[in-house]
Amino acid sequence: MTLKIKSLLLLFTLTTLASCQTEQNSSHDGLATEEVTRFEREGSSILKGVKVPAGKSIYFASGIVANPKDESKPEDDRERFGNTYEQSVSTLKRIADYLGEEGLGLEDVVAMKVYVAPDPENDNKPDFDGWFKAYGEFFGTEENPNKVARSTIGVFTLVNPNMFIEVEVRAVYPE
Repeated sequence: MTLKIKSLLLLFTLTTLASCQTEQNSSHDGLATEEVTRFEREGSSILKGVKVPAGKSIYFASGIVANPKDESKPEDDRERFGNTYEQSVSTLKRIADYLGEEGLGLEDVVAMKVYVAPDPENDNKPDFDGWFKAYGEFFGTEENPNKVARSTIGVFTLVNPNMFIEVEVRAVYPE
Protein backbone atom coordinates (compact mmCIF):
# COMPACT_ATOMS: atom_id res chain seq x y z
CA MET A 1 0.00 0.00 0.00
CA THR A 2 1.12 3.46 -0.66
CA LEU A 3 1.90 5.84 2.11
CA LYS A 4 -1.02 8.09 1.08
CA ILE A 5 -3.60 5.25 1.41
CA LYS A 6 -2.13 4.13 4.73
CA SER A 7 -2.32 7.70 6.04
CA LEU A 8 -5.95 8.07 4.92
CA LEU A 9 -6.91 4.74 6.57
CA LEU A 10 -5.20 5.75 9.80
CA LEU A 11 -6.94 9.15 9.76
CA PHE A 12 -10.33 7.51 9.09
CA THR A 13 -9.82 4.98 11.91
CA LEU A 14 -8.78 7.66 14.42
CA THR A 15 -11.71 9.91 13.46
CA THR A 16 -14.17 7.03 13.81
CA LEU A 17 -12.78 6.02 17.21
CA ALA A 18 -12.86 9.59 18.50
CA SER A 19 -16.44 10.00 17.30
CA CYS A 20 -17.55 6.76 18.99
CA GLN A 21 -15.83 7.72 22.24
CA THR A 22 -17.52 11.14 22.30
CA GLU A 23 -20.94 9.62 21.59
CA GLN A 24 -20.45 6.95 24.26
CA ASN A 25 -19.43 9.52 26.87
CA SER A 26 -22.33 11.86 26.14
CA SER A 27 -24.90 9.05 26.29
CA HIS A 28 -23.37 7.78 29.56
CA ASP A 29 -23.56 11.29 31.04
CA GLY A 30 -27.25 11.44 30.09
CA LEU A 31 -27.92 8.18 31.93
CA ALA A 32 -26.28 9.44 35.09
CA THR A 33 -28.67 12.39 35.28
CA GLU A 34 -31.84 10.46 34.40
CA GLU A 35 -34.18 10.16 37.38
CA VAL A 36 -36.08 7.18 38.74
CA THR A 37 -39.60 7.14 37.25
CA ARG A 38 -42.50 6.02 39.45
CA PHE A 39 -45.63 4.95 37.57
CA GLU A 40 -48.65 5.90 39.68
CA ARG A 41 -51.72 3.75 40.09
CA GLU A 42 -54.57 6.20 40.63
CA GLY A 43 -56.32 5.74 43.96
CA SER A 44 -53.78 3.16 45.16
CA SER A 45 -51.19 3.18 47.92
CA ILE A 46 -48.74 1.33 45.65
CA LEU A 47 -47.28 1.97 42.21
CA LYS A 48 -47.86 0.16 38.92
CA GLY A 49 -44.11 0.01 38.50
CA VAL A 50 -40.79 1.80 38.66
CA LYS A 51 -38.16 2.53 36.01
CA VAL A 52 -34.58 2.66 37.29
CA PRO A 53 -32.22 4.15 34.70
CA ALA A 54 -29.05 2.33 33.74
CA GLY A 55 -26.07 3.39 35.76
CA LYS A 56 -27.96 3.83 39.06
CA SER A 57 -26.75 1.83 42.06
CA ILE A 58 -29.38 -0.31 43.77
CA TYR A 59 -29.51 -1.54 47.37
CA PHE A 60 -31.05 -5.01 47.81
CA ALA A 61 -32.12 -5.93 51.35
CA SER A 62 -32.70 -9.49 52.47
CA GLY A 63 -35.95 -10.34 54.24
CA ILE A 64 -36.15 -8.20 57.37
CA VAL A 65 -38.31 -9.03 60.39
CA ALA A 66 -39.32 -7.12 63.52
CA ASN A 67 -37.16 -6.53 66.54
CA PRO A 68 -38.60 -8.02 69.73
CA LYS A 69 -41.27 -5.83 71.28
CA ASP A 70 -40.62 -7.33 74.73
CA GLU A 71 -37.31 -9.17 75.10
CA SER A 72 -38.28 -10.30 78.59
CA LYS A 73 -40.83 -12.67 77.02
CA PRO A 74 -39.65 -16.18 76.09
CA GLU A 75 -38.86 -17.02 72.45
CA ASP A 76 -42.09 -19.01 72.02
CA ASP A 77 -44.35 -16.29 73.51
CA ARG A 78 -46.48 -14.48 70.92
CA GLU A 79 -46.13 -11.21 72.87
CA ARG A 80 -42.35 -11.19 72.37
CA PHE A 81 -42.87 -9.68 68.90
CA GLY A 82 -46.49 -8.46 69.04
CA ASN A 83 -49.24 -8.61 66.45
CA THR A 84 -48.89 -8.08 62.70
CA TYR A 85 -49.34 -4.31 62.90
CA GLU A 86 -46.76 -3.95 65.70
CA GLN A 87 -44.32 -6.19 63.85
CA SER A 88 -44.88 -4.24 60.63
CA VAL A 89 -44.07 -0.92 62.30
CA SER A 90 -40.97 -2.43 63.93
CA THR A 91 -39.87 -3.96 60.62
CA LEU A 92 -40.27 -0.69 58.71
CA LYS A 93 -38.30 1.18 61.39
CA ARG A 94 -35.59 -1.47 61.18
CA ILE A 95 -35.52 -1.10 57.39
CA ALA A 96 -35.18 2.69 57.79
CA ASP A 97 -32.20 2.10 60.12
CA TYR A 98 -30.53 -0.29 57.65
CA LEU A 99 -31.08 2.15 54.80
CA GLY A 100 -29.66 4.97 56.93
CA GLU A 101 -26.43 3.00 57.34
CA GLU A 102 -26.07 3.24 53.55
CA GLY A 103 -26.99 6.93 53.27
CA LEU A 104 -30.48 6.02 52.07
CA GLY A 105 -33.97 6.59 53.45
CA LEU A 106 -37.43 5.14 52.99
CA GLU A 107 -37.98 7.74 50.25
CA ASP A 108 -35.32 5.90 48.19
CA VAL A 109 -37.20 2.57 48.30
CA VAL A 110 -38.64 1.68 44.89
CA ALA A 111 -39.79 -1.92 45.39
CA MET A 112 -40.91 -4.13 48.22
CA LYS A 113 -41.86 -7.77 48.62
CA VAL A 114 -43.86 -8.49 51.77
CA TYR A 115 -44.61 -11.89 53.28
CA VAL A 116 -47.53 -12.03 55.74
CA ALA A 117 -48.04 -15.19 57.82
CA PRO A 118 -51.23 -16.26 59.63
CA ASP A 119 -51.87 -14.79 63.06
CA PRO A 120 -53.64 -17.16 65.49
CA GLU A 121 -55.50 -14.16 66.92
CA ASN A 122 -56.77 -13.25 63.44
CA ASP A 123 -58.65 -16.51 62.89
CA ASN A 124 -55.36 -18.08 61.69
CA LYS A 125 -55.34 -15.82 58.64
CA PRO A 126 -52.73 -13.28 57.56
CA ASP A 127 -53.58 -9.84 58.95
CA PHE A 128 -53.19 -7.89 55.73
CA ASP A 129 -55.02 -4.90 57.23
CA GLY A 130 -52.42 -4.67 60.01
CA TRP A 131 -49.67 -4.58 57.38
CA PHE A 132 -51.51 -2.09 55.14
CA LYS A 133 -52.08 0.25 58.12
CA ALA A 134 -48.37 0.23 59.04
CA TYR A 135 -47.29 0.72 55.41
CA GLY A 136 -49.61 3.73 55.14
CA GLU A 137 -47.83 5.37 58.07
CA PHE A 138 -44.47 5.27 56.27
CA PHE A 139 -45.26 5.63 52.53
CA GLY A 140 -47.52 8.03 50.64
CA THR A 141 -47.41 10.44 53.57
CA GLU A 142 -46.60 14.14 53.87
CA GLU A 143 -43.17 13.22 55.27
CA ASN A 144 -42.53 10.57 52.57
CA PRO A 145 -44.88 11.05 49.61
CA ASN A 146 -43.18 8.25 47.65
CA LYS A 147 -44.94 4.96 47.10
CA VAL A 148 -43.32 1.72 45.98
CA ALA A 149 -43.93 -1.11 43.56
CA ARG A 150 -44.99 -3.82 45.99
CA SER A 151 -46.16 -7.42 46.22
CA THR A 152 -47.86 -8.59 49.40
CA ILE A 153 -47.94 -12.36 49.69
CA GLY A 154 -49.75 -14.53 52.21
CA VAL A 155 -47.55 -17.44 53.28
CA PHE A 156 -48.11 -20.55 55.38
CA THR A 157 -45.52 -19.53 58.00
CA LEU A 158 -42.24 -17.74 58.55
CA VAL A 159 -39.21 -19.39 60.19
CA ASN A 160 -40.39 -18.26 63.64
CA PRO A 161 -44.11 -19.08 64.07
CA ASN A 162 -44.56 -15.95 66.24
CA MET A 163 -43.39 -13.68 63.45
CA PHE A 164 -46.08 -12.58 61.03
CA ILE A 165 -44.27 -10.21 58.66
CA GLU A 166 -41.06 -10.26 56.61
CA VAL A 167 -40.11 -7.54 54.12
CA GLU A 168 -37.54 -7.30 51.32
CA VAL A 169 -36.78 -3.89 49.82
CA ARG A 170 -34.96 -2.44 46.84
CA ALA A 171 -33.75 1.16 47.06
CA VAL A 172 -31.95 3.36 44.55
CA TYR A 173 -28.97 5.42 45.69
CA PRO A 174 -29.41 9.15 45.04
CA GLU A 175 -26.78 10.96 42.98
